[in-house]
Amino acid sequence: MDNQINPKIIFMGTPEFAANILRVMLEEKFDIISVYTQEDKKIGRNQNLEKSAVKKIAEEYGIEIFEPTKFDEDIACEIENQKPDLIVVSAYGKILPKSILEIPKYGIVNTHPSALPKYRGASPIQNAILKGENKTVATIMCLVEKVDAGDILRQEETEIGKTENYPELSQRLSEISARLLIETIPLLTTGKIEPKKQDETRATFCQLIKKEDGKIDWSDTAKDIYNRFRAFYAWPGIFTYFKRDDRDLRLKLNKIILDENSKENDFASGEVFEENNMIKIKTGKGNIILEEIQLEGKNEMKAIDFVRGYANFVGSVLK
Repeated sequence: MDNQINPKIIFMGTPEFAANILRVMLEEKFDIISVYTQEDKKIGRNQNLEKSAVKKIAEEYGIEIFEPTKFDEDIACEIENQKPDLIVVSAYGKILPKSILEIPKYGIVNTHPSALPKYRGASPIQNAILKGENKTVATIMCLVEKVDAGDILRQEETEIGKTENYPELSQRLSEISARLLIETIPLLTTGKIEPKKQDETRATFCQLIKKEDGKIDWSDTAKDIYNRFRAFYAWPGIFTYFKRDDRDLRLKLNKIILDENSKENDFASGEVFEENNMIKIKTGKGNIILEEIQLEGKNEMKAIDFVRGYANFVGSVLK
């Protein structure tokens, strides 16, 4: 980047989406003076501590790291003492108080992967897929106290692939956001960009995603179920229940395909049947094809192999 325009920047972010952006900024020689990220999390059965993706990048580049649990007066003073010209926020997962917003000379910019003011909130990529959107937007915006309501600096639209899942779309939007951000910062610091107000009358908000949202309702359409699979591919995944010997066994659907050649049949919603050497499930409208499934506590299996071990699976009605 132009050496004459090299603001001192604090970067705040946590997951892979943000880490990709941080890496690009560092490769482009932006002056990242420190990184703020969420504290290490316990994961898995063994509850091992896992560093955030952003923390790993910061350690790789030898950047000072802060992991505050909350933004109190001490943290505000700490940030002020660093004298940042700009703060960049990307999927940080914490709300910044007004005392922080007022510190940087050029304010705080935020990356948000949606067509703001549509899909404000913490899960815009998943929500766009859930709603069957065929396009979405990478947005660079000014951060304000109200969630995702700041003025828009740059936006770029991109199509969502018919089979594209959350991790894939998140990666692409991260790449687009990184490029937009490195183009936007010099314009912002030289006053060559005009922020645009959001239309509050068009604002919509994301559904908060919970683990239980992965439960399939077989009265939904095949397309809606497939969209749920794509949106929840990384987490929480989609699941259903298979009755065997008067027990309801939790069955995770690790890979499904939308049956583009669904024909009308008399099966009940949720009923498993075999057709053309494929294991299918009838939905409220259309069918889905099961490819890979996993009983809770068991290994993942090809659906066709699963049927060999559970002969009553075909003909059962999943709940």
